[in-house]
Amino acid sequence: MTRSKYLLAVLGLAASQAAVAGDFSANVGMMSDYIFRGIKQSDASAYAGLDYEHESGFYAGTWGADVGQGMEYDLYAGFGGAIGDFSYGIGYTGYFYTDDFDDTYQEINLTAGYGLFSVEYSFGTYDNFDGPELDYGFVAGTVEYEGFYATYGTFTQDFDGSYGEVGYGAEVSGFDIGVAAVMSDSDLSFTGSSETSLVFTIGKTFDLR
Repeated sequence: MTRSKYLLAVLGLAASQAAVAGDFSANVGMMSDYIFRGIKQSDASAYAGLDYEHESGFYAGTWGADVGQGMEYDLYAGFGGAIGDFSYGIGYTGYFYTDDFDDTYQEINLTAGYGLFSVEYSFGTYDNFDGPELDYGFVAGTVEYEGFYATYGTFTQDFDGSYGEVGYGAEVSGFDIGVAAVMSDSDLSFTGSSETSLVFTIGKTFDLR
């Protein structure tokens, strides 16, 4: 059993012991471009997700998006909390695809934050179709203030590439609106050269309690 699958099993056991006394929510939305960690997945894309959060800090959920050639669907679970201005989290995320758009990624996610600043370190494996399984790491830092944010992220181990992203998000009449500029280097761009994309998003979250 891989470390990620082991963690998922442990988190699932913790969730069953915590019963169902938590909050459920759902989300739907549209993106003008679907770009994840500086890598463009598709042009205009619709998405939807379902989340569960328990007062203990446990969370779990699923999220899916149209990637043009099939669907992406993600599964995730973890624990998070805060002590004063300091926040922390550990979790598992699995990225799965239909129609051979891409192969499976499974990773452990570690996060920490203090005030306006937060950092992420994720490490995992990529099944890589018929090729050898690849290991990768991802490191990112974010600063956020009143809806404005800036992120810089980079890949390590068997993956290469870095990107920067600046944006703003707000709730307007019950809808979550966002705009971002994503600057990807040549390693993350399918064109072979660095590029900048402007992304618009609109979504809505529904409380299912």
